[in-house]
Amino acid sequence: MSHIIAIANQKGGVAKTTTAANLGIGLAREGRNVLLVDCDPQGSLTVSLGYSQPDELDMTLTDLLAGVLMDKPAAPEQGILHHAEGVDLIPANISLSGMETSLVNAMSREKVLKQYLDTVKKEYDYILLDCMPSLGMLTVNTLAAADGVIIPVQAQYLSAKGMEQLLQTVGKVRRQINPKLKIAGVLLTMVDQRTNYAREVSDLLRRTYGGKVRIFSTDIPHSVRAAETSAEGKSIYLHDPKGKVAQAYAQLTKEVIQLEKQREKHSPEQSR
Repeated sequence: MSHIIAIANQKGGVAKTTTAANLGIGLAREGRNVLLVDCDPQGSLTVSLGYSQPDELDMTLTDLLAGVLMDKPAAPEQGILHHAEGVDLIPANISLSGMETSLVNAMSREKVLKQYLDTVKKEYDYILLDCMPSLGMLTVNTLAAADGVIIPVQAQYLSAKGMEQLLQTVGKVRRQINPKLKIAGVLLTMVDQRTNYAREVSDLLRRTYGGKVRIFSTDIPHSVRAAETSAEGKSIYLHDPKGKVAQAYAQLTKEVIQLEKQREKHSPEQSR
């Protein structure tokens, strides 16, 4: 059973891509088969995994989605890159911004990504979708394809305030397109526990939303070393294996695995 998780927040700079890469590689280190999908025309996930010139790649997510739109689906292995740390990647580049325009006029436009993922998901335990910082058609496609959403939120007031809009979008997608969609959890990122401000925002989020959605017990600390990984093309586990960010992502990985075990346990009971 494949678990498809969108990592989404319409606000940029909240560590979506860092989370997608390090959670994905963390899951691979725990023996899971993982596919990472870069759903952002900026190609940040592609670059952070070592493909520094995404515009020069032969095949990207744009081509795979175009194949679905033209009823010419790609072969299952086509367009998938293999990273040295044990994850697979579907890359993206700027051409994906044109695909967003094409999707507006497509039939079943919200489910084009889902149609593609349905052809490959049996090969993977986890598929992580790194969303662009907007609530446009590409992000709606990721939410339509996903079982769950992880929402990274920086421990700042404005970042936390912007989360409300995403929660409303998730609710709308659940009602109208994908009734299976759940919020896997809110992840506090770039937390500087040395400051009273970060602690106050963290406490505010837990008080305000803790009764409505899960907030991961793991916080991702602020660290310059984490930002450096994008230029290195490798995960925090290789770049700074004994650092606090590597430890935090390893702990988050265990939380996500535990969540999915609980879900699998309840699924047979619900289907009776």
